[in-house]
Amino acid sequence: MSAVLERPDGRRGAGMNGGTKLVLGALGVIGLLAPVALSAANAATTLGDSAALSGRYFGTAVSAGKLSDSTYTGILGREFNMVTAENEMKIDATEPSQNSFTFTNADRIVNAAAGKRIRGHTLVWHSQLPGWMNSLSGSANTLAAMNNHINGVMGHYKGKIYAWDVVNEAFNDGSGTRRSDVWQNQIGDSYIEQAFRTARAADPAAKLCINDYNIDDATAAKTLAVYNLVKDFKARGVPIDCVGLQSHFNSGSPVPSNYQANMQQFAALGVDVQITELDIEGSGSAQADNYAKVVKACLVVARCTGITVWGIRDSDSWRASGTPLLFDGNGNKKAAYTSVLDALNAGGTTPPTTTPPTTTAPTTPSATVPPTTAPPAGTKSCSGAFTVSSSWTGGFTGTVKVTAGSAAISKWTVGLTLPSGTSITNLWNGTLSGTSVSSLSWNSSVPASGSVEFGFQGSGSATGVGVASCTAS
Repeated sequence: MSAVLERPDGRRGAGMNGGTKLVLGALGVIGLLAPVALSAANAATTLGDSAALSGRYFGTAVSAGKLSDSTYTGILGREFNMVTAENEMKIDATEPSQNSFTFTNADRIVNAAAGKRIRGHTLVWHSQLPGWMNSLSGSANTLAAMNNHINGVMGHYKGKIYAWDVVNEAFNDGSGTRRSDVWQNQIGDSYIEQAFRTARAADPAAKLCINDYNIDDATAAKTLAVYNLVKDFKARGVPIDCVGLQSHFNSGSPVPSNYQANMQQFAALGVDVQITELDIEGSGSAQADNYAKVVKACLVVARCTGITVWGIRDSDSWRASGTPLLFDGNGNKKAAYTSVLDALNAGGTTPPTTTPPTTTAPTTPSATVPPTTAPPAGTKSCSGAFTVSSSWTGGFTGTVKVTAGSAAISKWTVGLTLPSGTSITNLWNGTLSGTSVSSLSWNSSVPASGSVEFGFQGSGSATGVGVASCTAS
């Protein structure tokens, strides 16, 4: 998201070149698959829980200044399972003076998000720069400052952040050329690649994303510029895991008819797609229909892994007069909320290259392997239970619930049973080593009889996947 007073103007690039026709043509039917309906028994009552049914998240942007508002925090705690700091992790907030880092307000958000995934926003951007950074000169000097900032911020939050917007809004509208800013002007075209390589080294477990606005239309010049960058990075082994579509919509910049195809063309490059700053101006059924359209498109694309709305209540939005969010100023659910919840509960996703399954995900979780004898009272112990969230031909998503025994624990490790031919391709809320998943710093402490969860996406069959062991300390 840009600064509060500086937002995209909604204009889009036009026209389709030959390369675009080939990309979209190659997608064919695979970008148009319908979501797989979930049974009523699997329906959930909150946005985060509903998204989790298909292995996704549903998040929101959070302001530290509103964490004393009980209505605000009540909705945050109940509805969302992903949190993005609205401004508190941006460059001016975290390094106001060179090499002098401050994380007070960002830490408040991280602490308030306990038990939820966190999206880091953002490390390299043209806006909200402190004066010293905007005055940098010389390629080597500017590159060193950029890398130092990435290392300083990511180092502070290492192990706590699910995904980082490493570079934000690097391209111009219309032409899709590189934006003129201190990074481009002083370092040159290589700065984006340098930022991603530095970020990977700083926190190898975090997903690394490029994020931008007005890249929702599959044929826009700006969209194609980002597409070509990602394609080049994947071909050369530059680390990049995801593309963030900000997706700010209104009557002058509506949801494109090829929005789903756009997500699929990025996914076909081998990266996740995440809707990162969604808001849709309007009201009533028209707004509700547009929200449902966006959610349904994400559900169809297997690698669209989550949706974040940019704010909780209309009054919290950077464009509050357009009433663009899911809750009104008093915190009441709007028609748009219901349409999103219904869409999430209606179905998950199938891989884009296979036929949708005809059956829903299993409703009975795989059994936990219990200890042969009960541990003595007061002994630190844990157990785990695996549940399939969704499955399709060749893959699945699942959740493991880790429950502490009669004593509180400060660390846990779960050993998984993975049949031959089955592997974990994406993990959240834990650290993977072989077939074992260990706690992160923020979810390692579990009270007596309390529980935490981690989840993963796997390739192969979910049949036979389970919990082999759970150890605690």
